Amino acid sequence: MRLLETVAAHEYGSPAKQLARETGLALPTTYHLLRTLVHEGYLRRDKGLFFLGEAAERLSSSGARQKRRSTVVDALAHWRDVLGVPVYYAVYREGEIEVMCVSDTPGNPAVEEWADFRETGHAHAVGQCLLSQLDEEARRDHLDRYPVQPLTPYTVRDNHSLMRRLDRIRRMEPVTERQEYALGAVCAAIPLTLGATAATMAISLPAHQADRLLPAARQLQAEIGRMLGSLALSISM
Repeated sequence: MRLLETVAAHEYGSPAKQLARETGLALPTTYHLLRTLVHEGYLRRDKGLFFLGEAAERLSSSGARQKRRSTVVDALAHWRDVLGVPVYYAVYREGEIEVMCVSDTPGNPAVEEWADFRETGHAHAVGQCLLSQLDEEARRDHLDRYPVQPLTPYTVRDNHSLMRRLDRIRRMEPVTERQEYALGAVCAAIPLTLGATAATMAISLPAHQADRLLPAARQLQAEIGRMLGSLALSISM
């Protein structure tokens, strides 16, 4: 590991003798470790100089992704505690709704996924918010694959009604649904601007606390606005 760290510190490569000197390793040991690391792909040798190899770069890339995800997890936990509600993060990727992260507590549990979130985007705020960010062709493609089906007495009844509702959603406005996905739960979702990716952060509450829904959603939106710059790369994950 010391060898890898030392090689990484030399952008233009370093010879074995310099690496041995800087790491404090005996030269024969250094040569042995360097040969092993080159063989395993963690280093590469070019004209007597050693550079990081593809395997080390994959480790670095994986670590960066984990760090970005950790940033998102920490942010959701912070907002969960400030607002006292479960917080969700989701994206629309390759034609599918993907809930990437949920932060809740035993006292404020998330809505139970009793029907697949990917197939029931018409019924929950997360799905409606993501679909509202798509163009009409992409929406119709999604509904051809996952047509509207009633989940509760409050669910939108058909594809046409849903398309009309999506058209009425104003840009950057919170999207709300009340007991459309699950009886006893109300939800609100905030659209996020991440280049060409449709994304959202959302909250849920018990139906008897419905009066808290919009104020909490507005507060979340304000919090996101203050932090979005630092989170922009992280939440793309």
